[in-house]
Amino acid sequence: MTTDTDSVHLRRCVTLAVAALEAGDGPFGSVLVDADGEILAQERNLEQTRHDPTAHPELALARWAAAHLPLAERPGTTVYTSGEHCPMCAAAHAWAGLGRIVFAASSAQLARWRADWGLPASPVRALAITDVAPGIDVVGPVPPYDQEMRAIHERTLLR
Repeated sequence: MTTDTDSVHLRRCVTLAVAALEAGDGPFGSVLVDADGEILAQERNLEQTRHDPTAHPELALARWAAAHLPLAERPGTTVYTSGEHCPMCAAAHAWAGLGRIVFAASSAQLARWRADWGLPASPVRALAITDVAPGIDVVGPVPPYDQEMRAIHERTLLR
């Protein structure tokens, strides 16, 4: 179940995903919030910008949290993201001790959309976050943000 606060932060993730796409990166954006719903950090995908295929926003937020948040505060955080964490990012989230994850579109949805568009599959299997990090509270996909992300991902075909 999602809340109005979840919707505000998912909307920000979609905006960050569009900014990433417009900069030539894959359309992904994420926000880390504290237990009170205040934004602590945010990031967009930077894979092409940095020439680094691991420059995912979820990984950047896990690293930020590990460097800036006391261990005791991390479980009270929420990571909002435009797309479900890949296995690398899910593992980083768990290792950093972060809390809840709310995502707009799932990895399975993205894999299906890419296949429908005739695009190559990801080099990493689309696993559910809980398959990698079983103790995490996960919410998603969240309509209508999942379909907004579908349309945004579809714009990559025009590049």
